[in-house]
Amino acid sequence: MIPWLSPELVDFPPASQALGQPNGLLAAGGALTPPWLLAAYRRGIFPWYEEPEPILWWSPDPRSVLFPEQVHVSRSLRRRIRRGNFRITADVDFPAVIYNCAMAGDRSSGTWITSAIEAAYIELHRNGHAHSVEVWMDGALVGGLYGVALGRVFFGESMFSRQPDASKLALVALCRQLQAWRFALIDCQVHNSHLASMGAITLPRPEFGRLLQQWVDAPAGVHAGSWQPQWATTLCAQNGE
Repeated sequence: MIPWLSPELVDFPPASQALGQPNGLLAAGGALTPPWLLAAYRRGIFPWYEEPEPILWWSPDPRSVLFPEQVHVSRSLRRRIRRGNFRITADVDFPAVIYNCAMAGDRSSGTWITSAIEAAYIELHRNGHAHSVEVWMDGALVGGLYGVALGRVFFGESMFSRQPDASKLALVALCRQLQAWRFALIDCQVHNSHLASMGAITLPRPEFGRLLQQWVDAPAGVHAGSWQPQWATTLCAQNGE
């Protein structure tokens, strides 16, 4: 039995109390307000549920992570970068990115990004905590990702592609810029083959927790409102293109 969280008090049980089956289920209830979401991320916890379920909070073991400097760029992706028929931006259209992620239906579900989740993360974005990366081709949004940045940790939530490798372009650009901003870690949450092909590895939950304690409050080289770098230039230069 998992605990039920009162929405009036922001409080989570220790992540170590998460169930082994289903892997990482920790608690239900609470709320999707910024205080709840930020408190969750600081503890290595994230929301994941489908309507009409209550809000469910998770902390799986092991945890999928990507160190920005270890992102893998395949030969085919390098060729796509070299062609340069794309434009990459940050925080230009966060609502469009999360909407497209919801329609893409990753995490093996087309419904987990509920309307309440969309509204909650758009509010986090307005508060300067949630960020998006957009990939454009011929003026159209064809790929992207979004997540939450705290300290030197970026908590990736979801990505989408409407053209080959578009989400990979977004992830590589993000990794290159996070390196420049001295970020230490990208939380990828749950392991999958797509992220593994980009260099993501798994860590035991206690080790992931120790990394969070080290980096989630550490000052990074970027401040709220300044997520507007030259993404495409950075992406090409870092790959020697």
